Amino acid sequence: MKQSTDGGARRAVFAPVDNRARVDAVVRRLGDAIELGLLADGEQLPGESELAGQLGVSTVTLREALMALRQQGLVTTRRGRGGGSFVSLPEDPGEERLRVRLRGWSPEELRDLGDHWAALSGTSARLAADRTEPDDLVQLHRTAVELSQAPDPAACSRMYGRFHVELAAAAQSARLTREQVALQTEVGALLCLVLGDDEYREEVADRHRSVISAVQDGAHDSARELAERCVQESTARLIAVRLAL
Repeated sequence: MKQSTDGGARRAVFAPVDNRARVDAVVRRLGDAIELGLLADGEQLPGESELAGQLGVSTVTLREALMALRQQGLVTTRRGRGGGSFVSLPEDPGEERLRVRLRGWSPEELRDLGDHWAALSGTSARLAADRTEPDDLVQLHRTAVELSQAPDPAACSRMYGRFHVELAAAAQSARLTREQVALQTEVGALLCLVLGDDEYREEVADRHRSVISAVQDGAHDSARELAERCVQESTARLIAVRLAL
């Protein structure tokens, strides 16, 4: 049974959901985590009773949500001994489909999204610099390494998004972490369109390492500025691709 590394980001995934529209909330929470790679391909989810308890919903609500996730191809269910619900990562959407999706965003909307993203990541980095110990940054270091070694743009974009989610988790803020997860699933796949450039991919990895160093040194202003600059550069590149379509 595959399992992804535990940490603050995963704890946010399995925290109780909002009281409103609970089936939709569970579908969104787990679906976002799967698409972002916070839950590993092939990983077995907790049993229904345990998972319902973690999410603060009834087993009936959870079963409806799992059914919706199966219909989306994000979860598979096996019966019998060793059975249960298992994560199924979505297929790479392909560059042309991503370009079609990008056309649905205006440059102004992308800029606004980038402002929101920069604010989230900058705040997360500043708080993480004040609140974390070196041992809390192990997962961030690992994700930065995995980004530089990612075999393709799709995997790279997942690592990119995961880094910013884990940065929010390092800030010890469940709300910031959930906001970052939702944002990454909205924009994360589109980053495939700018992360195909090996030189830029390494530049991103260097920026992420710089953020980690600033957080580790407790340099909160520098950490915030570096995180914001990383996001702003990626947003600018994405807008340039959009304008070229």
